[in-house]
Amino acid sequence: MNFQMTLNAGAKVRPTNRISQFLKSKLWGIVATATIMGAMGASSVSAQTLTGAGATFPYPLYAKWFDAYKKATGVSINYQAIGSGGGIKQLKADTVDFGASDAPVSNAELKEFRGRVIHIPTTAGAVCLAYNLPGIGKGLRLDGNVIAGIYLGQITRWNDARITKLNPGKRLPNLPIVTAHRSDSSGTSNIFTSYLSAVSPTWKQKVGTGKSVNWPVGLGGKGNAGVAGVIKQTPGGIGYVELAYVMQNHLSYAALKNRSGKFIMPSIAATTAAGKGFLGAMKKDIRTSTVNAPGADSYPIAAYTYILVYADKLNTPTGKQINRFLHWALTTGQQYAPGLLYAPLPKEVVQLNLAHLK
Repeated sequence: MNFQMTLNAGAKVRPTNRISQFLKSKLWGIVATATIMGAMGASSVSAQTLTGAGATFPYPLYAKWFDAYKKATGVSINYQAIGSGGGIKQLKADTVDFGASDAPVSNAELKEFRGRVIHIPTTAGAVCLAYNLPGIGKGLRLDGNVIAGIYLGQITRWNDARITKLNPGKRLPNLPIVTAHRSDSSGTSNIFTSYLSAVSPTWKQKVGTGKSVNWPVGLGGKGNAGVAGVIKQTPGGIGYVELAYVMQNHLSYAALKNRSGKFIMPSIAATTAAGKGFLGAMKKDIRTSTVNAPGADSYPIAAYTYILVYADKLNTPTGKQINRFLHWALTTGQQYAPGLLYAPLPKEVVQLNLAHLK
């Protein structure tokens, strides 16, 4: 049966560790202030206060960055974690100083902006397949065809032969599978559907890739936190969530079969390995996708996330402040990434970024 339902971001998700406690202490102040500043318009904000909006995927790291940067410089950065689509929309409207998106903007969409937009990769993260299966811990093995079959509504129970074949020795329950996906325009959805399109011709033909797609089945949740909430509340649930949110909510998560045929758990090292497989391509186009990466140690759903800024704005007083922040984030700020389960940028990507900022 096909059905859709929306759950608000973070509904009934209880903070359980230091990541969630930090986010809880910062979230409401940042979002409330950002809403006011967004309504005022970025042009009315002094250079001592920057405004941004967009991706939830990197928000745990961004919140840490904004807090540390304010302590170091006195500059406040007010950020709305509203999803990549929302961040792109606000940048188009020029109501924020910068946007944030896990999905780089295509050449066609770039024509809709008022001027040239620079993409700055800030960190890399892993999109996990998290699940709620009583009695089954982390490490359930899944491959691309099975994941696509689940999200197409073709594999509907956890003891399906296609899943049990990948997991010999595990007694999987005869439980309905309930898929969770993003209800908002999402860069994380773009990463996940890019992966499915890469590994499943059927998915590519029937559904495709995008920040918003016509999901064949499942429940919707707003933001990474909303999808985590759906999974946590739904026995038999499965969904795609960034690694920090998985750990925050103590969810079990799968080992995925990569291009080399090896089952890999999401980790900082496996995310770094995936990114290194595309460094040559990124020198030609910084927006290169890193899903389904080559290499025995690469996690297959790993991606960079981006801050987007108008090139001409970098010459204004506010733009110079953005430039200073980005230099800090790309250098000093990278030390905070591993503690929040993100992969620091390879030095080659840092150098590409600094060259773009010039």
